[in-house]
Amino acid sequence: MTGTQKITTFLWFNQEAEEAANFYVSLFKDSKILSVSRYGEAGPGPKGSAMTVTFQLAGQKFTALNGGPVFKFNEAISLVVDCESQEEVDTLWSKLTANGGQESQCGWLKDRYGLSWQIIPARFMQLMQDKDPKRTQRVMQAMLTMKKFDIARLEAAYAQA
Repeated sequence: MTGTQKITTFLWFNQEAEEAANFYVSLFKDSKILSVSRYGEAGPGPKGSAMTVTFQLAGQKFTALNGGPVFKFNEAISLVVDCESQEEVDTLWSKLTANGGQESQCGWLKDRYGLSWQIIPARFMQLMQDKDPKRTQRVMQAMLTMKKFDIARLEAAYAQA
């Protein structure tokens, strides 16, 4: 991508913006903290604490704000991760649900900060594009029984006679 990113996802945290950004950048290649602005004497946060953290995840820019407990994350918005392998699904799932994260259904989870993620194998999307509606229905039915995606189970449902 050349130039600047036109649209940036902005995430409101109570007081965990810097911690969360550091955690997120540890999960993905091509990720880093870009800048941190800190509260000064005028507040409203404690002097020296992070106000905003701008970071990059897999080349995509985000900004996190320590805005206090006014707003909470909910499932109305989530970050979708396109995974190439079961190993990638398993690793991200494990790390994002650790230390207070919560599993949900159909590839959804909440991390310990309350942010919703969808950890989706690319193979699921490929299987769902099959022209045979019976195959896609079987794959969908298998997916609906899962929390974390299991590519082998999706493939088995697809291959049923």
